[in-house]
Amino acid sequence: MCGRPTEPATRPFCSKRCADIDLSRWLGGVYRIEGPETADVPGGSDPDEGL
Repeated sequence: MCGRPTEPATRPFCSKRCADIDLSRWLGGVYRIEGPETADVPGGSDPDEGL
């Protein structure tokens, strides 16, 4: 996150602070993995439907 060398205890981050910043970005939706829209998936949008 900040460019400092990594520490073994917090690898791949330099500190717990940088790890927490990264986690916050993931949880806040800053980082996304694009994929197909759920409408394109056969069987509808409810994965439990039909069980």
